[in-house]
Amino acid sequence: MKTRNNARKTNELRPFKMIPNYLKNPEGSVLMILGETKVICNATVSETQPPFLQDQDKGWIYAEYSMLPRATPQRNRREATKGHQDGRTIEIQRLIGRSLRAVVDLNRLGPRTIVVDCDVLQADGGTRTASITGAFLALKIALAKLVTKKIVSQNPLKTDLAAISVGMLSKIGPVLDLDASEDQQALVDMNIVMTAAGDFVELQGTGEEATFSGSQLNDLLYLGTKGIEQLITAQQYQFKQLSQPYDTSSLAGNTVVIATRNLGKAREFKDMFAAEGIQVKTLRDFPELPKIEETGRTFEENARLKADTVAHLLNLPVLADDSGLQVAALNGRPGVFSARYAGDHNDAANNAKLLYELSDTPREKRNATFHTTLVFAKPDQPKQDLVVSGEVNGYILGIPRGENGFGYDPLFYVPELGKSLAELTEAQKNKISHRGNALRQLEKVWRDWLSQS
Repeated sequence: MKTRNNARKTNELRPFKMIPNYLKNPEGSVLMILGETKVICNATVSETQPPFLQDQDKGWIYAEYSMLPRATPQRNRREATKGHQDGRTIEIQRLIGRSLRAVVDLNRLGPRTIVVDCDVLQADGGTRTASITGAFLALKIALAKLVTKKIVSQNPLKTDLAAISVGMLSKIGPVLDLDASEDQQALVDMNIVMTAAGDFVELQGTGEEATFSGSQLNDLLYLGTKGIEQLITAQQYQFKQLSQPYDTSSLAGNTVVIATRNLGKAREFKDMFAAEGIQVKTLRDFPELPKIEETGRTFEENARLKADTVAHLLNLPVLADDSGLQVAALNGRPGVFSARYAGDHNDAANNAKLLYELSDTPREKRNATFHTTLVFAKPDQPKQDLVVSGEVNGYILGIPRGENGFGYDPLFYVPELGKSLAELTEAQKNKISHRGNALRQLEKVWRDWLSQS
């Protein structure tokens, strides 16, 4: 097989790398490296629509492309200083946008816009095809986050996508993935954008002071197809590593994960599962798992978010809970913000704030409820979550009582027992607490639910 000046074979890609989540702020971010070409691709989700889609339940995707001043051997002026974009920039960013829209169901995307920024850090040929390949992976990451957060019910992505250049070199013939020096001397230059299904999105082929035959076109398309297959395989691998980075295949098949790092809370669930021979793990067993932000508006939304996310990451059934105090005189506050009412998990500050806000509220109007929602989730089955809840009613004292428990327990008085939750032993508390009541509801149904495929 003929080799090129850099010893690459005619059907060989330059060394490439895709680094996902390269930046922390965008919903999707990828550093795409193809040989000496380096492009940062970021996908940003906006809950707005372009004017031409107003009043339509449809989304849009567009791209912005730029080349940094020293991406090339000579410094280029920033286009912002020129007051306009040049024709090449406009053409490339339109190509990127068209390519991405071709593989996304814009109706499923809903009334929102995704902007994909492609900034070339270093250019050595193939910047537009590297931009498309990296932009697609950034977009795929962003779309997956929309599904995980239940912003969209179905993933709008239809298939995977990548792009590569091919060309005809004198005395060598058809070659894959032109670098800058090869691009300058190529007799034919072609950019190919293709899906994982083998369908073409766009072909840009030009004879540079030469023509090419149908058989040569077929050779170029064959090379491009094989190169794109390698790139899409790499994209899929990187995405799988992001979505399921933890190999839990060595764990027993009857393992359940409790989505907590609180060993006291986990012990309650372990006792329940132990009788059935279920192996229990907690988040302490997976210290590299990211912290799940509780962005839900209800206890159930937060518990679902934790359970579904961790179940997907670990490919195991996961039980999660969200609990909180609801005070009638405060219109249900602190509610889902109970743990961070005045400071993140600062019990003293939270209690002080609660007492301050109730300082003018008489005892008979200090009714309150402790609530727990439990969500049991299976991997890849978010619509089949098992949901149960439990509550205990009481009222808020004027001064703390008791040394046991945690959180608001010293202020939560249970009239039937004549004590605060902090004055009860652990066994007494479990018999009447919101978590204990939810646990008893779970006990009735979890076996049948877990046995269902």
